[in-house]
Amino acid sequence: MASTPKSSANSSRTIMLASIAVGILLTVIIWPLSMIGKGDPSAESADEAELRIQPVARVELKKTVAPSDGKPRSAETVYNAICKACHDIGVAGAPKTGDKAAWAPRIALGDSALLQSVINGKGAMPARAGDASLTEDELKAAIAFLVDKAK
Repeated sequence: MASTPKSSANSSRTIMLASIAVGILLTVIIWPLSMIGKGDPSAESADEAELRIQPVARVELKKTVAPSDGKPRSAETVYNAICKACHDIGVAGAPKTGDKAAWAPRIALGDSALLQSVINGKGAMPARAGDASLTEDELKAAIAFLVDKAK
């Protein structure tokens, strides 16, 4: 007995519906199984994930301000609060405190050139060494302090 075109269309439709039903059934069964052990994707687990992918180290640069009571700050106070951070270890090419060879060409330029470098900023050093509250006299004193260490 030969099949008719109507019967062929019905069997194709039946196969398609059965395939869709099996797909839905598998999705309903497999989806919950795939979530076992993963826990609830709540804010807590998102925070845990964030902690796991943090970098090993973090560098934070904070602005330091030399303590002031309205009176001029001493050269040593300004140096310890601001200048030391970079000049003690030579950060970003800053001449190290006491390094005669590094300071010699700078000292040769004169005090006014050094003062202008500090006021305007030079290289990685920001203007006024990053503290706009420093007076010109305080800057001069800090420069003299560093120059004396390099002589």
